[in-house]
Amino acid sequence: MAVELSGHAGWGGTTSMAMSLAGALSALPLARLALAHGRRTALTAANGLAALGTVGMVLAPVLGSYPLLLAAALLVGLGAAGNLQARFAATDLADDVTRARDLGLVVWSITLGAVAGPNLIGPGAALARPLGLPDTSGPFLLSLAGMLLAVAILQVGLRPDPLTTALRLGGGPPAPRPRLADGLTVLRRERAVALAVTAVVTAHAVMVAVMSMTPVHLACVAQDPASPDEAPGAAHAAQEHAAHAAQEHAAHLDTAPDTFVVIGLVISLHIAGMYALSPVMGHLADRWGRVRLTAAGLGTLVAACLLAGAGRGSVPVVTVGLVLLGLGWSAATVAGSARVSELVRGPDRVLVQAVPGGPGA
Repeated sequence: MAVELSGHAGWGGTTSMAMSLAGALSALPLARLALAHGRRTALTAANGLAALGTVGMVLAPVLGSYPLLLAAALLVGLGAAGNLQARFAATDLADDVTRARDLGLVVWSITLGAVAGPNLIGPGAALARPLGLPDTSGPFLLSLAGMLLAVAILQVGLRPDPLTTALRLGGGPPAPRPRLADGLTVLRRERAVALAVTAVVTAHAVMVAVMSMTPVHLACVAQDPASPDEAPGAAHAAQEHAAHAAQEHAAHLDTAPDTFVVIGLVISLHIAGMYALSPVMGHLADRWGRVRLTAAGLGTLVAACLLAGAGRGSVPVVTVGLVLLGLGWSAATVAGSARVSELVRGPDRVLVQAVPGGPGA
């Protein structure tokens, strides 16, 4: 949608970037809200604002507004940040023996929606047409329903609030105005915590960087499979050709349904790699060790990037690379986040989780 509304293939990853930026910048406000009023309030606020963002996503193609798309993506990013912070609700009252497994179960619960989401393009389009909306608006109508359902479930189901209960059992409330600097102080003081946060930050950055441009790349491959493998001397011409192909693809969205099916399948498999084996990653982190599994996850990310880059002209090879990318992210994120949760206690834990781009972002 970003390519279609902006008219430039190079802007294809800006919506994902906006979501990630919003997640990083909203981490501290969400942490403050959680410390003051509990996880339930913070997660409800994140999902409520994300629901508003999905309304913007529905309207952006109707109005042909790229700025509205970016603004809406920022709000949707708050929901993504809330989803990532939700996994820590499982660790607020968990013991050290099963902390990673409990966290992994929460991450795994995202699998159904995350895998189904990219494949809702067809049903979403069918829903949009009777309403007089563009096909690209349809999936976000389903997202809106999901966000509102999440708000209802949080309000009804997350009782008693795990964070407020943990703080009460741990010896009292936090400081009235928690600051990001307090979390950074913990990172400077505790080298092991800093390493764990750095590992999760790195894993997330690599995953977003590769995944956000994959749909645009696959669209270019579908237009001209030979173009990604042209000789280095023709690199500039190849880039111009790829940009033109992506723009042509965006201008004729209704004529290439197979491309969307392929993109949806690849992204679904990538997301399955991220979430489906999270309980296994949690079990391995508890049994094998958080540090070892984090290192294995980072190594898998390196292998994924090398494989996807080497086989950039082949959809099957890119798909395998994206699956490995998801598995590496899962291992590093589950193990690294569990490591942070076991090393930091009390209010400081929530503040460390709020470091932008860190375990909670």
